[in-house]
Amino acid sequence: MISFVNAKINLGLQIVRKRSDGYHDLQTVFYPVGLYAGTAENPVSFCDILEIAEAEGSRNEDKKKGGIPFMVFTGRKIDCAPEKNLVYKAASLFCEHTGADFSEFSIMLEKHLPDGAGMGGGSADASFTLRLLADLHNRYNAENKITDESLYELALKLGADCPFFILNRAAYAEGIGERLEEIPLDLSGFWLVVVKPRIYVSTKEAFSGVTPKEPEFDLRRIVGLPIEQWKDYIRNDFETSIFPLYPEIGEIKQRLYDSGAMYASMSGSGSSVFGIFNDKAQALQGQSHFKNDATIEGSYLLKM
Repeated sequence: MISFVNAKINLGLQIVRKRSDGYHDLQTVFYPVGLYAGTAENPVSFCDILEIAEAEGSRNEDKKKGGIPFMVFTGRKIDCAPEKNLVYKAASLFCEHTGADFSEFSIMLEKHLPDGAGMGGGSADASFTLRLLADLHNRYNAENKITDESLYELALKLGADCPFFILNRAAYAEGIGERLEEIPLDLSGFWLVVVKPRIYVSTKEAFSGVTPKEPEFDLRRIVGLPIEQWKDYIRNDFETSIFPLYPEIGEIKQRLYDSGAMYASMSGSGSSVFGIFNDKAQALQGQSHFKNDATIEGSYLLKM
């Protein structure tokens, strides 16, 4: 079984209040992106690839790990121990919750999505792992199937962004991002340019300069608002704290607007910035401004 793991962008991100548990309540719109990446002239991998298969021979001989599959990580380097990777944590949590034994299986993750981009790559890997394991489990347990509600609860234990990737459709989110309301937002036909600078922004750093406040705009209203008007109403509050620290991120946003983007924003807590373009020609022109920039880790052209 194989799955192509998409990322997400935040269309607006409003920090509403600080909670007694130390977290922050927020309001945002999540939108999935990345499965349709690049063009024939400019192919690009903007998705991670997850596969689960029966292990060859008995490579996973250690049965003391609760039936967790053997892990294989390829592609973009992952800078953490395998046991700290969210794919491993998702598999461990699933096996603990269900009692399932996947020790004769392997999970292979081929990593392409950029790290530290504010696009939920790690969270997506975790949630897609839960989904793959549930699909495999349900094949042989027709009377004891894992439901989407159960997957949602497991995903929330792994991270605030993870439940969205169980739904994986446009959604308005509240709380820490776990209270989701599906919305009829369809951006098919538009083009997205994602620019990832060589900057890492920690979540702690992003929150440190934010002053929570009640939002003036209900983000659910973007469904009926022309994209050209989004810039007048939709804000990512993290830009207030991040742009003064890293002005080059703010400059990327302005360059996207100067290139004809209808709407541009930092995604999540950064550091990637995206621009939505009306057509492919404009998007290609917008992307071209970042091609030979040594301060840019990558620029990606995505069909929405």
